[in-house]
Amino acid sequence: MQIYSSAFWGVKLIILNRLTLLLFSMHLLEKLEQVKLLVFDLDGVMTNGKILVMPNGEWIREMDIKDGYALQHAVKSGLKVAVITGSSSTPVKERLSKLGIELFFENTPQKSLVINELLNEMKIDKSSALFMGDDLPDLDAFQAVGIKSCPSDAAPELLQHADYISPKSGGNGCVRDIIEKVLRTQGLWSAPTNIQSI
Repeated sequence: MQIYSSAFWGVKLIILNRLTLLLFSMHLLEKLEQVKLLVFDLDGVMTNGKILVMPNGEWIREMDIKDGYALQHAVKSGLKVAVITGSSSTPVKERLSKLGIELFFENTPQKSLVINELLNEMKIDKSSALFMGDDLPDLDAFQAVGIKSCPSDAAPELLQHADYISPKSGGNGCVRDIIEKVLRTQGLWSAPTNIQSI
């Protein structure tokens, strides 16, 4: 079952959001209620996929501050959050650590192996895991989770297999979008005073 913008199947439910009126299938809502582990790809999901290569060889990435807020909210609400990437970045690792995310896996060619290991260690069922990816290497991770999601500008192969396609593109709020939906569904979305926009 796939949800994207104005395309919907199954029984419908209306949820009010400050900015938009969203329709969701009951099936997807039920799945979001069970999420305990959120896993994200880095480039193309938490960033827009573009890299600025500096003269010293360092790669500069741009990240959305609202995604950072939502990531903190998820962690402080008790959800497990992991980021898995085929690349590596010390600055990204430091930023994620400031957001409360210690599960950062770099230089990982097969993300499903890490996800399966996390599920085993945390004793979380596959159906309670959500992954968001944007490109062909992420199809492997789709097989390891119960909910497959991607940004609006993901590769066609991911768009075809995703349970949820965010209306937001990579690096432009897709992480915030899916986290907010999970937390709202679980009754955990609020405006806590102990979270900063960093």
